[in-house]
Amino acid sequence: MAVERSSWKIKHEATLSELVQLMGLSADEAAMLKALQSEAQRQAPAMREDFYRRLLAHPQTAEYFSDVNMNHMHEMLQNWFVELFCGVYDEAYARRRMKIGDTHVRIGLPVRYPLAMLDVAMAHAEAVARTHAQPDAATTAVRKVLALDVAVFNQAYEDRQIQALAEMVGNERLARRLLSGES
Repeated sequence: MAVERSSWKIKHEATLSELVQLMGLSADEAAMLKALQSEAQRQAPAMREDFYRRLLAHPQTAEYFSDVNMNHMHEMLQNWFVELFCGVYDEAYARRRMKIGDTHVRIGLPVRYPLAMLDVAMAHAEAVARTHAQPDAATTAVRKVLALDVAVFNQAYEDRQIQALAEMVGNERLARRLLSGES
């Protein structure tokens, strides 16, 4: 018998609310991150340099930047990093993060590449967290928010996969069942 999962009904910006609840991101943690935003602003150029140094050194990821305005890309990445520390993780935040995922999907970027870059962002985010008066708590908070971001923008990959398969088989429920191996 086919199972209808309640998680399948959570879509778009509602994904963020569900994940905030799942991860237990508290108002105190959000405030802690907000207090670190100016430090994140100072750390952002170093993170950007490390991030693009790795991406551009790898031929399979470098090819995505051959006809791209790198100044714009640098600015977008730095803004993304600083916004991790905005302290407000609402539907507008989710929309901005989903747009990142949509862009990755639209350009055909395999999901393995953004996932493989997490350690770069994490190292710099943790460096910011260590400047807080409560470095352990701040590090926990920043790890939650970075995981939240990854989950939200990777949802775009799943959404695109489900959408394409649903168009082929006639409905989303059947597409989800096929992807999960149910008959």
